Amino acid sequence: MFARTVVMAALGITFVSASAFAAPNQRPHGVNAREHRQTVRIREGVKDGEITRAELDRLRADEAAIRAEERVYRRTGDGLNRRERQDLEHDLNRTSREIYRAKHNNRGE
Repeated sequence: MFARTVVMAALGITFVSASAFAAPNQRPHGVNAREHRQTVRIREGVKDGEITRAELDRLRADEAAIRAEERVYRRTGDGLNRRERQDLEHDLNRTSREIYRAKHNNRGE
């Protein structure tokens, strides 16, 4: 009976401590999550009329190039190494800036 109580208490502490340290509004990390968030940003910009057709085509081409590069990196080894991840993050940062500029240049209105 005592052992069962100790095990249940340990499990309870584990679940409570894990949920206490988890950030409630933390976004998922990783290249795929960033690609998804950027795709959503582009879609919202098109819907709101902030991104023109030419800007949309250029942003989609950038996204396709990043996805192709990621496929090559993932095919050459066991996932992404640090240098490959940094390269993809650099490309995603550049595309993110382009999305921001396209949404805020007042050409779509």
